[in-house]
Amino acid sequence: MQLIRRLVSFRVSNPILSGLCQAFVWMFIGALILSLFLWMSGMREQDLSLYTYVVHGLSLLVGGFVAGKRSGEKGWYYGGITGIVYGLLVLLIGFLSLDASFNWKDSLQLLSAFFISALGGIFGVNTHRS
Repeated sequence: MQLIRRLVSFRVSNPILSGLCQAFVWMFIGALILSLFLWMSGMREQDLSLYTYVVHGLSLLVGGFVAGKRSGEKGWYYGGITGIVYGLLVLLIGFLSLDASFNWKDSLQLLSAFFISALGGIFGVNTHRS
């Protein structure tokens, strides 16, 4: 059993990278749930804007929490950096796939990504065992 656990387990030691991995996993799960809602109900794509913000917010909170817990110190810092990188990656994907330009709303989204993820990092570093 220990051999299987060693072979299957995947652990990233860098707090920012592990937070990003967890954030993108939770974003993927949220996107999958939202697409199932679209498929199984009469919901339209235009009704999803609030829900996508909720999914991104929860993903940022979890990513910051994991980054803060893995760092063991300066949870707001590691969580905030995780949020900035997450936000930049989402903006880059939007720029490359939708040909969207950068505007002032994007900087506001980056700032809110920093604060949400930093809050998760604060909670994460305080759950670290002494």
